[in-house]
Amino acid sequence: MVDPEGKDKPAAFFSTDDNLAPERIVEIFVWRWNIQVTFEETRRHLGVETQRQWSDLAIARTTPALMGLFSMVCLMAVNLIKEGTLPLRHTAWYTKQNPT
Repeated sequence: MVDPEGKDKPAAFFSTDDNLAPERIVEIFVWRWNIQVTFEETRRHLGVETQRQWSDLAIARTTPALMGLFSMVCLMAVNLIKEGTLPLRHTAWYTKQNPT
């Protein structure tokens, strides 16, 4: 795949399934991208790494529980911001209108 404007590097997409059309391979890649971004941000911002539990059930529960907890904290923060009770941190050289 080549960017017609030349801004992005060319990329090759492939599949082990010979029956997939090229368009479908790209669709699957685009669909999967949201999941990959979620995992990357979970690792980078929340520090979630490979789980070290011994039980398969514990492993299956831990990461979803952490992501659910993070979602709840984000929703609580959004409500506090709307109420105006959560101050934003500011620096002299970089002001924010909305927290990230």
